[in-house]
Amino acid sequence: MTTETFSKSKTSLTSRIVIGMVAGILLGTFLQWLMPNGSDKVINLYLFELSLQHIVVDGVLEVIGQVFMASLRMLVVPLVFVSLVCGVCSLKDTSKLGRIGGKAIALYLATTAIAISLAIFIALIVAPGEGVNMTTSSSFTGREAPSLAQVLIQMFPTNPFASFAQGNMLQVIIFALLFGIAIALSGKAGDRIALLFEDLSIVIMRLVTILMNLAPYGVFALLATLFTTVSIETFGNLIVYFLVVFFVLLLHAIITYPVLLKIFTGLNPVIFLKKMRDAAIFAFSTASSNATIPVTLETATKKMGVKNSIASFTVPLGATINMDGTAIMQGVATVFIAQVFSQDLTLADYLTVILTATLASIGTAGVPGVGLIMLAMVLDQVGLPVEGIALIIGVDRLLDMTRTAVNVTGDSMVSIIVANSEEQFDNDMYLDETAGHAIEEIDFHHLKDD
Repeated sequence: MTTETFSKSKTSLTSRIVIGMVAGILLGTFLQWLMPNGSDKVINLYLFELSLQHIVVDGVLEVIGQVFMASLRMLVVPLVFVSLVCGVCSLKDTSKLGRIGGKAIALYLATTAIAISLAIFIALIVAPGEGVNMTTSSSFTGREAPSLAQVLIQMFPTNPFASFAQGNMLQVIIFALLFGIAIALSGKAGDRIALLFEDLSIVIMRLVTILMNLAPYGVFALLATLFTTVSIETFGNLIVYFLVVFFVLLLHAIITYPVLLKIFTGLNPVIFLKKMRDAAIFAFSTASSNATIPVTLETATKKMGVKNSIASFTVPLGATINMDGTAIMQGVATVFIAQVFSQDLTLADYLTVILTATLASIGTAGVPGVGLIMLAMVLDQVGLPVEGIALIIGVDRLLDMTRTAVNVTGDSMVSIIVANSEEQFDNDMYLDETAGHAIEEIDFHHLKDD
């Protein structure tokens, strides 16, 4: 068997995560059957006794699961910092930084805030995790809500290295923004530093890839541990969680974006949705906003009528900072995990989630799986157990593909609004339903004109 054949025959990461999820649930359910009501079962082997609870559950499975969770947390700070600095460094033209960049960033952040607010609102109404009442080893103590002035003051770090060490993400994000702007305004020295951060981004994303390839084992251990105590009702709650996230994603794509497009441009949103089909399907299949950039650019410039001077800036920027789909998942997941573990969040906590997830979306790289790392950060900010991620990671891949399609739709929508405001928009091309079709047709029998 050749190397190429072997690589094609390997099970996909999605399949392996699902296998790990199912195997973990089955093992945890089996161990619960062997040890009802929290009792332990000791298996007598020839040379020693094997305690299922202390050696298997609290030992091997606990170690593997917690190491995986620690690895998730390990990548949060470097991933956000490096990705955000790279995103801000892309704003090299100071005039674009002040005008087009300001418009694009404001729109991206606004749609993200709308997305996560909508997600939390619907999740609180549906209550997908209500009644499960799981327990966790993590401690949770209520905190007095700080004043708005105190929140704003604490967003700015006095010692950025202390912020990195403590995992204070709001301070890390503010420092990354300021650092990225300084790099963009530092001429040749800034260009050299920007190249270094681009290389660092590649290395960190390779770390993410490594971690995601280890995810099946971490998922297996975490779910096996959880399902030694979880009841069958959790399956129903997980289905409800999936449907809530999917519904909010769909609602945001077909209602929020068209409404904003109509308000700011007056254009027909039905045409927009029709022309986004190909890019959305490609995004769904790759689950990567970065991988979809060429298709999104082609859609925006050749079908929508956005001038390349605008689209070449807003689309790559959107792939870096526009993560509405991820924000929706984080909003629903936060409510779901809080309800599953019977931990009440205050209004201040929900506002913290909205603010943190909105700003963190700037540093969420457009590749598969990163949303879960960002979710770990959001949960930490409000004191919820990160172990709850194990409940949703098995169905997250399907949701990941859907939210990527939502993200690229938002990238195109913002590109149109910015281009229209800058008079860099071809209205006739937008109205032409056949625009862009000719360039997609290639005659492979005649690659050159005679």
